[in-house]
Amino acid sequence: MTVALREVAKSFGSTQALRGVSLEPAAGEVLAVVGANGAGKSTLNKILSGALAPDTGEVLVDGEPTRFHSPLDARRAGVETVHQHASEWTIPGLSTAENLTLDRLASGEDGAWASPRRLLPRARAVAEGLGLHLSDATLLDDVTRLGVSERQLIAVARSLAQQPRLLILDEPTSALSTAEAERLFDVVRKLREQGVAILYVSHRLGEVDALADRVAVMRDGQLVATFAKPFTREDVVNAMLGELAEEIQRPSGHVAGEAIVRIEGARLFAHSEPFDLDLKEGEVLGLTGLIGAGKSELLGALFGLSPLPEGTITLDGRPIRPQHPAEAIGHGVHLVPEDRAAQALIPGWSVRGNATLALVRRFFTQAGNERRRVIDLIRDLRVRTAGPEAPIESLSGGNQQKVVVGRWLLKPARVLALDEPFRGVDLGARRDIAAKVRELSAGAAIVVASADVDEVLEVADRIVVLSHGSVVQDVLAADASREALTLAMNA
Repeated sequence: MTVALREVAKSFGSTQALRGVSLEPAAGEVLAVVGANGAGKSTLNKILSGALAPDTGEVLVDGEPTRFHSPLDARRAGVETVHQHASEWTIPGLSTAENLTLDRLASGEDGAWASPRRLLPRARAVAEGLGLHLSDATLLDDVTRLGVSERQLIAVARSLAQQPRLLILDEPTSALSTAEAERLFDVVRKLREQGVAILYVSHRLGEVDALADRVAVMRDGQLVATFAKPFTREDVVNAMLGELAEEIQRPSGHVAGEAIVRIEGARLFAHSEPFDLDLKEGEVLGLTGLIGAGKSELLGALFGLSPLPEGTITLDGRPIRPQHPAEAIGHGVHLVPEDRAAQALIPGWSVRGNATLALVRRFFTQAGNERRRVIDLIRDLRVRTAGPEAPIESLSGGNQQKVVVGRWLLKPARVLALDEPFRGVDLGARRDIAAKVRELSAGAAIVVASADVDEVLEVADRIVVLSHGSVVQDVLAADASREALTLAMNA
């Protein structure tokens, strides 16, 4: 069974999202789709998965024109999709077991009423299909108790249980640690051997190199190039951006200023070893580690989301222990959170409203000035949008991320913490954000937390590795290597 697109076009108002795209993932092939934010990748995925209908062109199933009226139609045709946004992975209020067996529940296979405990054997089998070994307590608990990465893996496991003929993976490693991503790669390779067609959408070119048999490059709603193995990263980047993206150079001879923040005797978890850490003026500190290593917990303590179980924090020589984000913001500590959909965006608001959220107390008296600053932000970060009054939902995921990051660039910070700021962001956008962050570091301490070693190497002056809540490596980026950092993460 094959599912393909032929001359598909789709518009949203005056915005042409797709322009005559033809694409056919072959059985037993990993077809990677890459492109800048706003290139049309998400729209293409939604048409293949039945969430959108094309304006013109056709969806073909085994060569026959077919119209998917809903995602259910696509699933009946053997198309399974794991979406990019965390809010679409699982259903809050249901247990992990119920989320794993959601398809059986929806179809009524388990009767009109099935308790989570009754679902345990089936849920455990679905989870183990991806190598997930979950305790009964975890399976019976509300799925929202799981972290972002665990919820993403639940969605992947559920899709695999349907034995798809076409599996669409949209940024599948965006919330996964290196070890979790490798486990997913093994599953993808096995599915390819079994004859499954896989459409793999990713901004991470290292993953594309490792997995893809072919690469389809999209730009401005069009399919501009297709490369079969062997292909070069330079060719792919040139096709994506229309010009070769210059690599951000690693800092050379960097000299940091005095410590703005001193963290002493910090213990992130009850079982972890205490550590000391300085955040210095004029320095971008890269914080990396596996999912659950303590990155978000450390940033949360700085931002008043949860206090340190043990240890002290001083800011410019004064002890602080923020109990609420408003208190942290008052100290000049800002945070770009990990999950933009759940933690950072207000649906229904405009780009301007979301961008100026941190300035809301001054907004009504300086509306004209704030609008001008948002226009500058859109220009500086190259946000693809119809304008500052466009609904935030009209932007692609990567452009929404730029707005979330840009929100804190509008307000002077003493400490700026960014938790997974490049999630769902393309190479060009990552360069724009990194350049802006580096510019801001002149008068502030910047912390960029990412489970992706390459992202940290690209932006940081100094890199700290966390493992099980403790600092296991602290090294200048110029002296770091991907191999050594990965080994430290798994210590």
